[in-house]
Amino acid sequence: MSTANRPVYLRLRDIIAAAILDGRYREGEMLPSVRAFAAEQGANPLTVAKAYQQFQGDGLVEVQRGVGMYVVEGAADRLRKAERDNFLTEEWPEIRDKIDRLNIDLEQLLRKSSAQTF
Repeated sequence: MSTANRPVYLRLRDIIAAAILDGRYREGEMLPSVRAFAAEQGANPLTVAKAYQQFQGDGLVEVQRGVGMYVVEGAADRLRKAERDNFLTEEWPEIRDKIDRLNIDLEQLLRKSSAQTF
Protein backbone atom coordinates (compact mmCIF):
# COMPACT_ATOMS: atom_id res chain seq x y z
CA MET A 1 0.00 0.00 0.00
CA SER A 2 1.45 3.35 -0.95
CA THR A 3 2.09 5.91 1.76
CA ALA A 4 -0.59 8.22 0.36
CA ASN A 5 -3.22 5.46 0.71
CA ARG A 6 -2.36 4.68 4.35
CA PRO A 7 -4.64 6.10 7.04
CA VAL A 8 -3.28 9.31 8.56
CA TYR A 9 -2.84 7.78 12.03
CA LEU A 10 -0.59 5.08 10.52
CA ARG A 11 1.48 7.69 8.69
CA LEU A 12 1.84 9.59 11.97
CA ARG A 13 2.76 6.33 13.69
CA ASP A 14 5.50 5.81 11.08
CA ILE A 15 6.89 9.30 11.79
CA ILE A 16 6.99 8.61 15.53
CA ALA A 17 8.49 5.14 15.00
CA ALA A 18 11.24 6.59 12.81
CA ALA A 19 11.97 9.23 15.47
CA ILE A 20 12.30 6.53 18.15
CA LEU A 21 14.53 4.40 15.92
CA ASP A 22 16.65 7.43 14.95
CA GLY A 23 17.06 8.39 18.61
CA ARG A 24 15.18 11.69 18.42
CA TYR A 25 12.84 10.29 21.10
CA ARG A 26 15.12 8.26 23.37
CA GLU A 27 14.09 5.64 25.87
CA GLY A 28 12.96 7.33 29.07
CA GLU A 29 12.20 10.60 27.28
CA MET A 30 8.81 12.16 26.89
CA LEU A 31 7.06 12.27 23.53
CA PRO A 32 5.67 15.64 22.43
CA SER A 33 2.17 16.28 23.71
CA VAL A 34 -0.67 15.20 21.45
CA ARG A 35 -1.52 18.83 20.74
CA ALA A 36 2.08 19.84 20.05
CA PHE A 37 2.65 16.91 17.69
CA ALA A 38 -0.70 17.55 15.96
CA ALA A 39 0.23 21.20 15.40
CA GLU A 40 3.70 20.23 14.12
CA GLN A 41 2.23 17.71 11.65
CA GLY A 42 -0.90 19.68 10.72
CA ALA A 43 -3.04 16.81 11.97
CA ASN A 44 -6.15 16.44 14.09
CA PRO A 45 -5.26 15.84 17.78
CA LEU A 46 -7.67 12.88 17.87
CA THR A 47 -5.74 11.27 15.02
CA VAL A 48 -2.45 11.80 16.85
CA ALA A 49 -4.01 10.34 20.01
CA LYS A 50 -4.95 7.23 18.02
CA ALA A 51 -1.34 6.83 16.83
CA TYR A 52 -0.07 7.31 20.40
CA GLN A 53 -2.59 4.77 21.70
CA GLN A 54 -1.21 2.18 19.31
CA PHE A 55 2.27 2.67 20.80
CA GLN A 56 0.81 2.41 24.27
CA GLY A 57 -1.07 -0.76 23.33
CA ASP A 58 2.16 -2.23 21.95
CA GLY A 59 3.91 -1.46 25.25
CA LEU A 60 6.39 0.93 23.63
CA VAL A 61 5.31 3.99 25.61
CA GLU A 62 3.76 4.53 29.00
CA VAL A 63 1.57 7.31 30.29
CA GLN A 64 2.35 9.22 33.44
CA ARG A 65 -0.98 10.80 34.23
CA GLY A 66 -0.88 14.56 34.18
CA VAL A 67 2.72 14.56 32.97
CA GLY A 68 2.97 12.92 29.54
CA MET A 69 3.85 9.85 27.54
CA TYR A 70 7.34 8.34 27.81
CA VAL A 71 9.26 5.91 25.60
CA VAL A 72 9.85 2.74 27.65
CA GLU A 73 13.16 0.93 28.13
CA GLY A 74 13.79 -1.50 25.24
CA ALA A 75 11.24 0.20 22.97
CA ALA A 76 13.73 0.95 20.18
CA ASP A 77 14.94 -2.66 20.00
CA ARG A 78 11.40 -4.09 20.04
CA LEU A 79 10.24 -1.54 17.48
CA ARG A 80 13.25 -2.24 15.22
CA LYS A 81 12.49 -5.98 15.29
CA ALA A 82 8.80 -5.41 14.53
CA GLU A 83 9.60 -2.96 11.72
CA ARG A 84 12.20 -5.35 10.27
CA ASP A 85 9.73 -8.26 10.36
CA ASN A 86 7.07 -6.12 8.70
CA PHE A 87 9.49 -4.97 6.01
CA LEU A 88 10.59 -8.51 5.19
CA THR A 89 7.07 -9.98 5.09
CA GLU A 90 5.03 -7.06 3.69
CA GLU A 91 7.21 -4.57 1.83
CA TRP A 92 10.19 -6.54 0.52
CA PRO A 93 8.15 -9.02 -1.57
CA GLU A 94 6.57 -6.09 -3.44
CA ILE A 95 9.96 -4.44 -3.96
CA ARG A 96 11.50 -7.73 -5.08
CA ASP A 97 8.63 -8.28 -7.56
CA LYS A 98 9.18 -4.80 -9.00
CA ILE A 99 12.92 -5.44 -9.32
CA ASP A 100 12.14 -8.63 -11.22
CA ARG A 101 9.50 -6.94 -13.44
CA LEU A 102 11.94 -4.18 -14.37
CA ASN A 103 14.71 -6.72 -14.94
CA ILE A 104 17.08 -4.86 -12.63
CA ASP A 105 20.37 -6.62 -11.97
CA LEU A 106 20.87 -6.89 -8.19
CA GLU A 107 24.63 -6.37 -8.40
CA GLN A 108 24.11 -3.20 -10.43
CA LEU A 109 21.48 -2.05 -7.94
CA LEU A 110 23.83 -2.61 -5.00
CA ARG A 111 26.67 -0.82 -6.78
CA LYS A 112 24.45 2.16 -7.58
CA SER A 113 23.04 2.42 -4.07
CA SER A 114 26.47 2.12 -2.40
CA ALA A 115 27.90 4.78 -4.73
CA GLN A 116 25.25 7.30 -3.66
CA THR A 117 25.72 9.38 -0.57
CA PHE A 118 22.74 9.59 1.70
